[in-house]
Amino acid sequence: MAETLVLIEHDRQHAKRPSLHAITLARQLGGEYALLVLGHGLDEIAASLVSYGACAVLVADHPALAEPLADRYATVIVEAARKQGAKTLLGTSSTFSKDVLPRAAALLDAPMVTDVLAIEETDGSISYRRPINAGSILATIKVEGDRRVLTVRATAFEAPAANAAPCPTERFAFDATSLPSGMEFISREQRKSDRPDLTEARVVVSGGRPLKDKETFERLVGGLADALEGAVGATRAAVDADMAPNDYQIGQTGKIVAPELYIALGISGAIQHLAGIKDSRIIVAINKDPDAPIFQMATYGLVGDLHQIVPQLIELIRRS
Repeated sequence: MAETLVLIEHDRQHAKRPSLHAITLARQLGGEYALLVLGHGLDEIAASLVSYGACAVLVADHPALAEPLADRYATVIVEAARKQGAKTLLGTSSTFSKDVLPRAAALLDAPMVTDVLAIEETDGSISYRRPINAGSILATIKVEGDRRVLTVRATAFEAPAANAAPCPTERFAFDATSLPSGMEFISREQRKSDRPDLTEARVVVSGGRPLKDKETFERLVGGLADALEGAVGATRAAVDADMAPNDYQIGQTGKIVAPELYIALGISGAIQHLAGIKDSRIIVAINKDPDAPIFQMATYGLVGDLHQIVPQLIELIRRS
């Protein structure tokens, strides 16, 4: 039995590092917590999770879960939460959790709080702090009831150490024939890249509308990212202009990143984009407009034409 059930995401080979940050919140909430991983062929992934201090790693391994169909996954997650007697169902804010966990919350008839940044305890009651209005305001939320579903913003919590004594791995049995069949898996389109994952990279280079076209975007943004062995990101304007694919988008409606170094090329600094990068350790902005809002957040700023500056920067990095 566990008071908190943490949903762990994976890429079929490894647990996704951002999803592990939810374990840190589980520890802050107190009590025992269990980790839950769903899919097919999960032995190696489950083995990698046993040293994070959980009371158990629950493994829902079945061919019916080979693809993350929201109706099936939510049903199994809810069944696991109920059998564990978990009061809190916890995941990391991601496209996966946005697809699955609201459905699980509905099945549990439990309130849901997304993008949790911190918790506060007052008079024995826990409240949750989360951003609203594109991150310009922080709201403190208190929920009623015995159960709750939470997603955490990974950048707000430290990665947990895997230094605890190994916990048991338990197969979570469920009736696959009773799973919903309202969704059907058709195909998977997965972009293959030698660059690091955007949400896990130490260095992220992003571009905005001034990159003009896809070729220039790849030459400058991609070139600088490759020189620094980093990932490539983009603003919504760049994605809408077909300069970059949708999975490159950073911001309120895209991905939240917190690399050690974030380089913004031709990005003015709309509040929606800044909401996705504000936890970066160092922000470098290159923009020809000295009044661009991003300079107010940037650690270092360079006013100038990125079409002239970036090629020189790439060459200097490659020489060194």
